[in-house]
Amino acid sequence: MVADRIRRMPFASIYPLYVQKVERKDRSTDDLDRVLTWLTGYDDAGLERAVADEVDLETFFARAPAMNPNASLITGVICGVRVEEIDDPLMQQIRWMDKLVDEVAKGKKMTSILRGDAGAAA
Repeated sequence: MVADRIRRMPFASIYPLYVQKVERKDRSTDDLDRVLTWLTGYDDAGLERAVADEVDLETFFARAPAMNPNASLITGVICGVRVEEIDDPLMQQIRWMDKLVDEVAKGKKMTSILRGDAGAAA
């Protein structure tokens, strides 16, 4: 099943693809890391550790220090599916992450990407 394959996918294999995506659009890895830390509560060292330990996405989100309460404000379509309509909590978290990375790559303002969270946009 596709969902099972995605759950088992190492964060370390996805992170470099996210980096390539945002850099291709002249955005920085700092912007990428900012949205990932905003979403999950990981700090930079935690993100680095998740990559180094090659944790899968299920573990990455299970160990997330604090999912942002404003994550539910992330809406839109990713992979042809509305993220706000995804029933599986883990798949929704993964798609929220994908959506944030897409928004960074598209050049949206950080305050918009972080759903108006001015403290995180600093």
